[in-house]
Amino acid sequence: MADTELVDLSVAEIMRRWPATLGVFIDLGMHCVGCPIGVFQTPVEAAAEHHLPLDVLLSELQAAIAGIRVRGARAGSLPRSGTSDAAHGRGASVVPLRPLPPSPRR
Repeated sequence: MADTELVDLSVAEIMRRWPATLGVFIDLGMHCVGCPIGVFQTPVEAAAEHHLPLDVLLSELQAAIAGIRVRGARAGSLPRSGTSDAAHGRGASVVPLRPLPPSPRR
């Protein structure tokens, strides 16, 4: 598929047509998988949103579509989008859980 055709599709449509592309978005640190904006956002907009060079995203997508991309090949080589506490180990997932009080129905 030509890049000109790929950039006209939404991110969600790309992932629907070619499930192998899900790994591209995950490995590049993009949060497109399951994102409600993916229905409206093109690869051009997604790359800009995640501060990723468009040519990198398109070449990775093309490789996944062609079946020649090795999953995880680019993981960690590009900065992840945004800066959150979770990236520094201070996310909600590290908060210790407390047991719930007993149910009044018992």
